[in-house]
Amino acid sequence: MLLAGAILGLVTLQRLGELVLARRNTARLLGQGAREAAPGHYPLIVALHAAWLMGLWYLAVWHAPGDVRLGWLVVFVVLQGLRVWVIATLGPRWTTRIIVLPGAPLVKEGPFRFVSHPNYCIVAAEILVLPLCFGLVWYGIAFSGLNAVVLWIRIRAEEAALRQ
Repeated sequence: MLLAGAILGLVTLQRLGELVLARRNTARLLGQGAREAAPGHYPLIVALHAAWLMGLWYLAVWHAPGDVRLGWLVVFVVLQGLRVWVIATLGPRWTTRIIVLPGAPLVKEGPFRFVSHPNYCIVAAEILVLPLCFGLVWYGIAFSGLNAVVLWIRIRAEEAALRQ
């Protein structure tokens, strides 16, 4: 229970810090003439991620704490390194919203050399892997399915915005 709480505490702090960074970057980009595309689905993304994290707190810490699977934890830590790589590559252009800065070229460095949407790949893996750390296979599969629907909406919206 203590280790699960520590892991989820760190993940929660990380996500909150990322929201602060994203808000700052979004404001800066909008100030430079960028525009937000397809904001209507954003509350769905926030709700999904908040529910996923709150459910993990409930199941892994308060309801039925179990052992942490260290192998899956190692995979999750590797995913965090990849997450930092994406954020560092995008720098001030990283945000949780679809923000398009007219005239700015697409980023083609870092993980974007290998995958069009590396952040979404990493998030999809995280949504499955973190529950697996706590032995919550069904939870990881259920939220992976929900996330797939949200990502389908998100990626279509982002691709349309980038084509314009």
